[in-house]
Amino acid sequence: MKVTEIFHSIQGESSFAGRPCVFVRLTACDLRCRWCDTEYAFFEGKNHELEDLVARVKSFDCPLVEITGGEPLLQKETPELCQRLLDEGLEVMMETGGHRDISVLPKAVKVIMDLKCPGSGESHQNRWENLDHLQPSGEIKFVIADREDYEWAKDVVQRKQLASRHAVLFSPVHDELAYDVLAGWILEDKLTVRFQTQLHKQIWPAVSRGV
Repeated sequence: MKVTEIFHSIQGESSFAGRPCVFVRLTACDLRCRWCDTEYAFFEGKNHELEDLVARVKSFDCPLVEITGGEPLLQKETPELCQRLLDEGLEVMMETGGHRDISVLPKAVKVIMDLKCPGSGESHQNRWENLDHLQPSGEIKFVIADREDYEWAKDVVQRKQLASRHAVLFSPVHDELAYDVLAGWILEDKLTVRFQTQLHKQIWPAVSRGV
């Protein structure tokens, strides 16, 4: 598998935010979201054997691991990597753009699926069938740039009744949509969603990778 980086950090997003976590960032992405903050993962990386990856993750002695990218489901070995990590007794998360089939993943993987809002420039890529494959432990993330994105996300959540089935995460685009503005919209509309920030960017504001 081609891997951009492996590191031990604090989980910055989702309902797991704040927990120590090992991140395996796989190389390559077939989306080009306007606000992407990990463009270095598009092409950088080195090849690793699955056994070496599992051993490297275990060396951190941390029970939580997230497979991320790039887009981790572009690599055909990703489901097997997840299963091997599960077999080691680890709690496995996967962050995916939501445009690739998640049904290939072991059911025990906690999928954080990013539904792309119009402001990303990639909302036409959303694979809506994935909502039928998302396990109850799965979470759905919307990265919101402006009021148009917010109204779009709110409509999707309400029309598809997502909050009754999954944790729903509303995250402002970093340095573009003010925290208090998005929080105010959520409170005004009484949405049952989780407002989230990128906690790792608050802990290490000057670091752009490996956090």
